[in-house]
Amino acid sequence: MAVKGDVQDSRQAGKVSSPLFLAIDQGGHASRVLVFDQSGHKVVEVFQAVDVSRPQTAWVEQDADALLQSIRTALDDVESQLGTRKQYVVAAGLVTQRSNIVCWDRHTGQALSPAISWQDCRAYQWMQGFEANAATIRRITGLIPSAHYGVSKMHWCLENLPKVSAAHANGNLACAPLASYLLFKLLEEQPFVVDAVNASRTLLWDKAAGGWSEELLTLFSLKTDCLPKGVSNRHEYGTLVLGNHKIPLTVCSGDQSAALFSLGMPNTGTAYLNMGTGAFMQSLFEPPQNGEKLPARLLQSTVWDEKGKSIQVLEATVNGAGSALAVLEQVFEEAVDTTIQRSNIQKSNTQQSNLQKSINYEEALQSAKNIPLYLNGISGLGSPFWLPDFRSRFMGGAALTALPDEKRVAVMESILFLLQVNLEAFRCEKVDLKNIVISGGLSQLDGLCQRLADLSRLPVIRPQLHEATAKGLAFLLVSSCSETSPLECLPSNLKDLENESQIQKKWSGNETMDRFIPVNNPVVDERYKQWRAALDEALGYDIGNATNNTTESDIAEKGSGL
Repeated sequence: MAVKGDVQDSRQAGKVSSPLFLAIDQGGHASRVLVFDQSGHKVVEVFQAVDVSRPQTAWVEQDADALLQSIRTALDDVESQLGTRKQYVVAAGLVTQRSNIVCWDRHTGQALSPAISWQDCRAYQWMQGFEANAATIRRITGLIPSAHYGVSKMHWCLENLPKVSAAHANGNLACAPLASYLLFKLLEEQPFVVDAVNASRTLLWDKAAGGWSEELLTLFSLKTDCLPKGVSNRHEYGTLVLGNHKIPLTVCSGDQSAALFSLGMPNTGTAYLNMGTGAFMQSLFEPPQNGEKLPARLLQSTVWDEKGKSIQVLEATVNGAGSALAVLEQVFEEAVDTTIQRSNIQKSNTQQSNLQKSINYEEALQSAKNIPLYLNGISGLGSPFWLPDFRSRFMGGAALTALPDEKRVAVMESILFLLQVNLEAFRCEKVDLKNIVISGGLSQLDGLCQRLADLSRLPVIRPQLHEATAKGLAFLLVSSCSETSPLECLPSNLKDLENESQIQKKWSGNETMDRFIPVNNPVVDERYKQWRAALDEALGYDIGNATNNTTESDIAEKGSGL
């Protein structure tokens, strides 16, 4: 049952309070630049669409220069809209997709590779060679060995791109997370640095020591000569020039990590779910002490790191969310336009996204009847399965007769079903979840939010902010500029954190909320049961046992090389 928020936003439209904070959010489908005041109220927002290419199976990449230009164009537009108000912008921040990798020449600044997306797992076979080292990688990084993370992309570039290997031989190579490339190109000082959050998604970062791991560099046959210097998320990165106004860039992080702070400091007992290209679910987590084992199938992720101290979460990933719907729309387009050669049908995600805007997904969720089951392996199965090459497919009696809207609903339900498997994994780790806070593009679908509440038996809370990542970055900027570290807002014991109302007091206290209250939904429950049985059969092992009894070594045996 959906309850629309009745707390109204009382601020005046267009009202500006100084100081102002500029947030750059480089995402999968767009680059956004937003300006906020110190209470979290949006002053200016500019959107620049970006293209995504899938040139081969398992390959997902973007043009690095085009990403950079999209940000520069957005910054120019922001300057124009702000006019003389730009003098009030006191700090800037940057967030990017965490596992994207770019290679460039540090001498010329030229990009030598595309920006290889976190969705890309072209080097998964190479990564599978390190399955025997899964426990070591897990202990040092908190992550499951996976080709979605940076090190396999770095290796692939060194082995397959002559310009990259030549720059490496000349001592000019920079091989680093996308955030590093953008900092180098956008800031006057051309810093060669990377923040701890983005560094942590390379499989080369020692989360405890807060630096590159010599043990993992040796394991993967890499050296630090082409890697940036690791720094805190709050750092004097350099100077961003907006027209003739110079702005210090003081915060850099990952998109999903920043989204966690969109309502202020995160609350224990809440699953924070951001559903965009992929779906990422995070909950505050106290790392194991005294040699205790990490959770076997979930990630231990860093969401903020400063001066050797960090905030950690348990994280679950569903790789195919918005991207799964985009791929489905491409299939529908190819089926209709039979006169075009398949080799020429490379649709960009931007084109697919524009197509999706014309489709009424909400109506489909309400009216579809003959819904098949969909096993969603777009960009590989993420947690808790970690399989790189799982074949997506429609299943069940309706698979051959379903109409497009019915297949769309099947894909949307598959996202929820994968999230439910991960919620069960959270519970197995004794994470006591009381609610889900949801954000991202797909969260705007009421029918999807209600199904999630019904299936999970948890209230789903949806703030009416639309840019959770940028607003979370703005909160981190405001905290940093007030000389109050986000770490100082967290008590030493996470159990002492206050409830949701306290979070609101720390940030935008008048944020309107929609609440979706769980109701008994036997149809969705039965479909989830059938979906799990179908996935069980496809995987070839008992999902129930995987949910309850899987160990870290079991994961390595069953395909953790994703």
